[in-house]
Amino acid sequence: MHVYRAHIFHIAGSPAQDQVDRALVSHPDGALVVDGDGRIVHLGPWADLPDAFADTPVTRADYLLPGFVDSHLHYPQSYATAAHGGGQLLEWLDHCIFPTESQFADPEFADRAARYFTRRRIAAGTTAAMVFGSAFPVAQDALYRWTDAAGLRIVSGRGIQTVGPAAASSLITSEGDAIRLTAEEIDRWHAIDTGDPRTARIQVGVVPRFSLSVTPRTLAALGELYDHARGDGVYFHSHLNENNRKGDGEIAAVLGSYGVEAYLDTYDGRFLPGSKTGGHTLLGRRSTLAHAVHCQPRELDRMAETGTSIAHCPTSQLFLGSGTMPWRATVAAGVNIALGTDIGAGDEWLISRVAGDAYKVHISEEGDAGTALHPAELLFAATLAGARALDMEHAFGNLDVGKDADFLLIETSRWEPLEGMLSMGIRADDEEQATLEELFTLLVGMRQPAIAGVYVQGRRAVTPEL
Repeated sequence: MHVYRAHIFHIAGSPAQDQVDRALVSHPDGALVVDGDGRIVHLGPWADLPDAFADTPVTRADYLLPGFVDSHLHYPQSYATAAHGGGQLLEWLDHCIFPTESQFADPEFADRAARYFTRRRIAAGTTAAMVFGSAFPVAQDALYRWTDAAGLRIVSGRGIQTVGPAAASSLITSEGDAIRLTAEEIDRWHAIDTGDPRTARIQVGVVPRFSLSVTPRTLAALGELYDHARGDGVYFHSHLNENNRKGDGEIAAVLGSYGVEAYLDTYDGRFLPGSKTGGHTLLGRRSTLAHAVHCQPRELDRMAETGTSIAHCPTSQLFLGSGTMPWRATVAAGVNIALGTDIGAGDEWLISRVAGDAYKVHISEEGDAGTALHPAELLFAATLAGARALDMEHAFGNLDVGKDADFLLIETSRWEPLEGMLSMGIRADDEEQATLEELFTLLVGMRQPAIAGVYVQGRRAVTPEL
């Protein structure tokens, strides 16, 4: 048993995304009690701590938040942040990313990168993540090993590519090998730690880079594989509607290559010309599609219908000039929106900084679409929405009693600007409004040094040595 005393914020229960402001909980002097199994057994004001915990050891901090969930980042792009690609998505892939990812075939390089990636996650307070993996099994093995040793949560899968430009030649496999290697990764690593996908920290997904990296034949084979693996809790993850440059951008290339009416159709089993059905759908509750910046209304409706989530990556979208996902229209469609750093097009590992970028881009949307996101919306997108995208909301994402104790301890003195903003900044006289202002400043003003402790299932994450 252990008690953590701090100002505690979280989004309680399981609210709809357009109602999270009603679910915000703030305990200015709060107590979180974690049992020996790493589960939350009490949450509330310090003054109401039950006598049964009076002699329990106490750790104090300035703030306590649920662990951040990164719904989209690329492990083989760990060293590729701030890489100058000289253009938008497709140019950046050719000039920066394909050569970078090719290095992961080397076992020593991959092992070092896996340790670096794990260190960066801990430093940023990312307790759970949907990780786009390497094409090379040796690199994926290193990623899972170091993640498990650190005590973090991960969903990953080898990056599947059966076609592509010359720059990607080392990453491309035959369609037969793509299916075989993916099936082997699932057999070797999915839920390896507990054997149960509802409790496991280590889980696997089917992860084609995007529709341009595969063929209709590949998608048909992946659909068959996923149809068998879906019942075992295997995930699906890819990219959708990121770049809409007219004529030669990603979306135009997908529609032209497949002859479909909508990009999403390629993942929905409708990848034959005219969006005719050619195989099984890859959409569902354990499916997450990154970006979704330029979706047709019917694509949003289909994602909502199937429970497919969006990994929203505003930092990356700014870097590559991809545009702005329409926040209110997407929420209104009923699609779950979680936040992703999209390392390495994104250059921020810290999800709360991505939340800050989300606030900035959406307040700047044109006309009536512009909206100032509520502080509770930012916290939800950084935590519980990510757990929902991973279909693990029952286990983590907030601090409800009975859930696993995945949380962060924040010490403002470790980052002087944050301490100054929180201790000396102007606050409203109204207590409720002042609380919202404090949460907003905490999220947007936070930097990695302020994160003093990262816990998963009540245990402190173990940072690997480099």
